[in-house]
Amino acid sequence: MSVESHITQLELRHQSLKSKLNEISTSPGIDQSEIVELKRQKLWLKDEINRLQSTGSIH
Repeated sequence: MSVESHITQLELRHQSLKSKLNEISTSPGIDQSEIVELKRQKLWLKDEINRLQSTGSIH
């Protein structure tokens, strides 16, 4: 898998988490621990995307 396709996959997962967070936050009986975990995963993905993009631009 190329770096570009890996970044694309990570971006898709990031967008999916963003959508899920929006959906969960509007539903009654919000589970705060689930929201925190999803936000943590989303942040990790964003950091990984940025890391790969900056590494790719160096080479």
